[in-house]
Amino acid sequence: MASPDLSRIAGNIAALNSLYSLQNINQSLTAAQTRLSSGKRINSAEDDPAGLRFATKFMVRAEGLQVAMDAIGDAKNLLSVTEGGLRKINDILVKVRNKAEEAVSDTLGTEERSAISAQITEFLGEVDTIVSQTKWNNNALIDGTFTGKTFQIGADSGDTLSYGLSQAHDVTGTGTAGLALSTVSVDSAVNATAYMASVAAAISTVSTSLASVGSTMARLTFQEQNLTVAHANTEAAYNRIMNANMAREQVEASKFLILQQTATAMLAQANSTPQYILSLFR
Repeated sequence: MASPDLSRIAGNIAALNSLYSLQNINQSLTAAQTRLSSGKRINSAEDDPAGLRFATKFMVRAEGLQVAMDAIGDAKNLLSVTEGGLRKINDILVKVRNKAEEAVSDTLGTEERSAISAQITEFLGEVDTIVSQTKWNNNALIDGTFTGKTFQIGADSGDTLSYGLSQAHDVTGTGTAGLALSTVSVDSAVNATAYMASVAAAISTVSTSLASVGSTMARLTFQEQNLTVAHANTEAAYNRIMNANMAREQVEASKFLILQQTATAMLAQANSTPQYILSLFR
């Protein structure tokens, strides 16, 4: 700052210096108060241009990770619906196998085997009902058509997981087209034994599908845990750059409030100092 010449009263350099200091203090106080009121360290680009750029990148990344976690949650819910349908089908097939096993025994007559056949047919009808009702957003999940699907599992465009269940689980058809159980034949011990083997194969097919769904769910859980840690760390980095340290800003605000008062007092004193020159005219 310029040194004042107290003998030259047309220009009050001391007052200008005090005014300059007061203006700087007011600016610093305003910045501290703004940070305290908003909770943000960066309230405009001029506060920290480079910091704002980094913080924006972290914010975009954090929000992308959150969207990915939501997508994983939806995918796990879809797989849970799939698993529920397959489990119920598996339970029904176990009952079907047990009924077929009953029909193997020659202690049963024609009427008893006929009743068992009718019961098995009803059970299998429920299997087809479950297959048709196991849906997600109107998409069938276990009829063999839910294939070539993509789950978003990360914040970037290439972070995806391919999924599909090509095995149909209705009782009609053969091989991968279905469980091949539509022809119920338990009218003799030989036929009941053969049907038991068919049901056992169907149970194995359903179990394989359950294992596939379970492994996909486990993978999604691992990815979800990884994203949770990444999201927390990204939020921490954003917070450190963008958000204000409230304790420090409060200290700064208190300091500048005191300096504002002293600077105002010094400005008033500087404005009155040139009056001493009047003593020369007495």
